[in-house]
Amino acid sequence: MNKRVYGVLGIVSRMSNWNADFTGYPKTTSSGDVFGSDKAFKYPLKKMWEQQGEKVLYIKSLRLSENKKGETELIPRSLKERYEFLFDTKDLKEEIDNGKILKNLFCCIDVKNYGATFTPSNSDKNISITGAVQVGQGFNKYDGSQAEEQQILSPFRDDKKKEINSGAKKEEDQEEAKASTLGTKIVSNEAHYFYPFTINPAAYDEFKVLGVTDGYTEEDYKKFKKASLVAATSFSTNAKIGCENEFALFVETERDLYLPDLSQYVGFEKGEEKNTIILKCDELLNELQDKINNIEIYYNPYTTQLEEKIEGAKKFNIFTQKEV
Repeated sequence: MNKRVYGVLGIVSRMSNWNADFTGYPKTTSSGDVFGSDKAFKYPLKKMWEQQGEKVLYIKSLRLSENKKGETELIPRSLKERYEFLFDTKDLKEEIDNGKILKNLFCCIDVKNYGATFTPSNSDKNISITGAVQVGQGFNKYDGSQAEEQQILSPFRDDKKKEINSGAKKEEDQEEAKASTLGTKIVSNEAHYFYPFTINPAAYDEFKVLGVTDGYTEEDYKKFKKASLVAATSFSTNAKIGCENEFALFVETERDLYLPDLSQYVGFEKGEEKNTIILKCDELLNELQDKINNIEIYYNPYTTQLEEKIEGAKKFNIFTQKEV
């Protein structure tokens, strides 16, 4: 692919939790700004690719294993086991051809996009691949976002709370042992995350010389673009059911043009009927039109209006992907 791509990818979260921290609350910085990690954005893409039959290395998969007691357990595969599973390899320790390992790694769509750090079993050195696609942290631009904690009643009693003799404890403890358990679900009332990303095909030039990959191709870019427009919408877990793709900006440039993080030029305003996404990078992009090949903007026209003055930008419905 003989170009670079810069852009912004937007995710809306309504009464859901796009990216929780270890306390279960939406992830925040030390100053209280709500954000989503790049891992939260990449995971739905990897799940979609896996469901489409692509090889995905860095994703959780399970296997059955017999423990020392002879009991069968369900456990996650290690990275070594995942590699062996994907490439039908009996034992990675017996693989002495690191060139073959590199070729196999580049066959994995997540490695082809995001890179990898991989240690062959026969070596004490890591294979390090810097990804052609780099995704930054996605900050929430809606200042009215706040966390909501919901109590959920389970239909089952907790077996760990054994019933006891009436004379041993208070009567309320007896009732607690018989009661259904309570759970907690934490969501954001509303949040709008905007992730910056860049695609630099030159990242794989060294590996092309080694003959282990054909580099980052136009076909690779199309697969990333297609998944990045719909993966969040398709990923309907209990916590993510209110999360959708709502915005995307793709700026395709010549290979020698270097642009800053474009998400810093995105603003968001809450409206009564429709929200407004404001693109403040028009002056920057308009001055570089001679080095820009194509600009595409995808958004949800049913809930959102755009405020932008970017010359030559094509606008599309993010769901139908038809030009607006």
